[in-house]
Amino acid sequence: MLSAAVIIPNWNGARHLRVCLDSLRRQTHPDFEVIVVDNGSTDESRSMLREEFPEVKVLAFDDNYGFVIASNRGAQMAAADVVVMLNNDTEAEPGWLAALCQALEENPQAGAAASKMLLFDRRNILHSAGDMLGPDFMPRNRGVWEIDHGQYDADVWVFGPCGGAAAYRRALWEELGGFDESLYMYLEDVDLAWRAHQAGWKTLFAPEARVYHHLSATGGGVIASYYVGRNTVLLHRRYLSAGQWLKALPAHIRIVWDALRAWRGEAARARLRGVRDGILGREGKAHG
Repeated sequence: MLSAAVIIPNWNGARHLRVCLDSLRRQTHPDFEVIVVDNGSTDESRSMLREEFPEVKVLAFDDNYGFVIASNRGAQMAAADVVVMLNNDTEAEPGWLAALCQALEENPQAGAAASKMLLFDRRNILHSAGDMLGPDFMPRNRGVWEIDHGQYDADVWVFGPCGGAAAYRRALWEELGGFDESLYMYLEDVDLAWRAHQAGWKTLFAPEARVYHHLSATGGGVIASYYVGRNTVLLHRRYLSAGQWLKALPAHIRIVWDALRAWRGEAARARLRGVRDGILGREGKAHG
């Protein structure tokens, strides 16, 4: 039986974190620990953890270092066979963690397992059945916005797991060094999946690993627009050949054109800044 460590980055997320941690108390998997990495929260997160969830390990930062650094530092504290990343604005079904660990245990060639993620407030609507790359090499959530009729209930190989509820075999995590901190946030899971493929690892979708997700509860808006725009270009620069770039170029042009048409919107301007910085190869924390 594989042991697991569930890593939850948190920043002022007390209103969702309680639901998330309560759902982890109901997990059927018998061998796991929970690590919350708090990014300088100023709400009641830390007092709630201390008073209501004493079994949870807490790594507390004085500042907000972002999702990627928090995830990596949490993983460094873990000694389990499987490192599991989980957003703080989720609620996992009782069999979620057991299904992820079972998928990895039964498939030694799998370095990662992807959850079935559904919307928190519309639990029949899919958010992700694993990550995929389109013909234009743009990362996409498989099945996103579809009504869940069981059409994705097969155990199949996918490009990678959505980082909001992703299980990674420790051997993969240590071999590849975890998430790339130069990305800061967004698409760090896609980058890790790309590197995993290059190293010969595979990702299995585990449909019984069901988790419900609040969309954009702790992110989104201008910040998301910037980092998605920048990091998409950065990843294409890293991984695409010249021929693949030609296939991806029309999608990049559409993104820029749509942002130019919505220029008055702050998020659209942030997307353009992100694309610009991706072209220039600018990495790290910056969205101005």
